[in-house]
Amino acid sequence: MADPSLKTAPVDDLRRAALFMVTSAFLFAVMGLTVKVASAYLPNPVVVFFRNAFSLLALLPWALRQERGALYTRHLKEHLVRGLAGLMAMYCFFYALAHLRLADAVLLNYSLPLFMPFVESLWLGEPFPRRLWGPIVVGFCGIVLILRPGLGLFQPAALVGMAAALFAALAQVGVRRLTQSEPITRIVFYFGVIATAISAVPLLGSWVTPGPRDLAVPAGLAVCATAAQLAMTRAYAHAPAARVGPFIYSSVVFAGALDWAVWGRLPDRLSLVGSLVVGAAGILALRLRRTV
Repeated sequence: MADPSLKTAPVDDLRRAALFMVTSAFLFAVMGLTVKVASAYLPNPVVVFFRNAFSLLALLPWALRQERGALYTRHLKEHLVRGLAGLMAMYCFFYALAHLRLADAVLLNYSLPLFMPFVESLWLGEPFPRRLWGPIVVGFCGIVLILRPGLGLFQPAALVGMAAALFAALAQVGVRRLTQSEPITRIVFYFGVIATAISAVPLLGSWVTPGPRDLAVPAGLAVCATAAQLAMTRAYAHAPAARVGPFIYSSVVFAGALDWAVWGRLPDRLSLVGSLVVGAAGILALRLRRTV
């Protein structure tokens, strides 16, 4: 049964959805910065665990205030699939952030609209629109420009970054389906529980005890990630993915600005052209999906 709060929320309010999505994009860019900083002294599994554990800790006060039965769900399987996909995307994205330029890692992660038609076709059984082949091919050509033609394309970090986009596409399709029957905070809470429990397992072979100062960055990461997740989920609740999805590309602009502000890095011409191509192809793919 759908949560009553969903019935009063606007289902096609693009202005509000865009505001939530741009806010989410900014917070995800800041999150990427904190991941890159934390990865300099903590292994990837430890960073992922603290991101999820701190996020869940931040949600506990809300959970404890809920009435009995408020967290009950009849869609545990859907939450689990979404949680696993989101966690795998996180592992891959954090690895890419540690080994690539911030803006490049973020852009690879947001190439997910190029994967979404494949996900929807294989998972939901929806027909694959032929008109999407054009922007998808163009988008992957843009990725090649960013990563440089030749053997550079096959660097592990680049391939892992693309895998992050694939898992993120799976997670976003799951989020969109869950918002039709579940309140937003419940979706984020179940993701926190699932991701924290599963990400604790790899710690057995990679645990590094952080000092008090070392925990400050993962804590900030968790705050940004949780707020970004809430904003993104609310954005999808207010408008279809095809309309609000393009606004997520503002995260690449924010990441580029942070690259320049923190490390003094500016993209070269090839990277800039590739970024524009990928962004344009992703937006076109989202818009064309709206018309089929």
